[in-house]
Amino acid sequence: MSEQFEGYERQYCELSANLFKRCTAAGALDGERKKQKVSEIKTGIDEAESLIRKMDLEARSLQPNVKAVLLAKLREYKSDLNNLKSEVKRLVSGNLNAAARDELLESGMADTMTASADQRGRLKMSTERLNKTSDRIKDGRRTMLETEELGVSILQDLHSQRQSLLHAHDTLHGVDDNIGKSKRILTNMSRRMSKNKWIIGTIISVLVIAIILILYFKLR
Repeated sequence: MSEQFEGYERQYCELSANLFKRCTAAGALDGERKKQKVSEIKTGIDEAESLIRKMDLEARSLQPNVKAVLLAKLREYKSDLNNLKSEVKRLVSGNLNAAARDELLESGMADTMTASADQRGRLKMSTERLNKTSDRIKDGRRTMLETEELGVSILQDLHSQRQSLLHAHDTLHGVDDNIGKSKRILTNMSRRMSKNKWIIGTIISVLVIAIILILYFKLR
């Protein structure tokens, strides 16, 4: 649970219990003292409403499962505050008698004690739920970090393989260039050999003809 919400809740519970006590005490007063006490109670009610608004804003900013629990508690607090406002109106209108004051004192104290016990129980349950939720969040975060590390490792492997493929491609390209050059050299050599064959054949033919002519003239 939000520490800020808990702080507002403690302030509200203390203020609510104090206002119920003041309301009971004001029922036994008369005249100006009663008016002054009612004025103080109204100021306290304004403070309580302000705390409820703050708790409402804080609860709505939390996770959905936590928010639902806290908003349910806020509805109870608002109901208690409405009851307190009704008692103040009865004080102002002068409709409270001695028996009603005694009943209010007893019921107010009993309700306050019951509400405090219920609030502590709900607070404990909410704290346990939040602790479980926090543990699940931690586990999820740890899993996410492990997954992220695995993803980074895979990306590094893929990058290394890509570099290897690029290097192999460059090597094959160089081999292709060398093969092309060797092919051109062999083609040139083949052409030169063909030319040399024709030249040699021509020379041999000329020598044969020359020898035949020499022998012809000698034998004549």
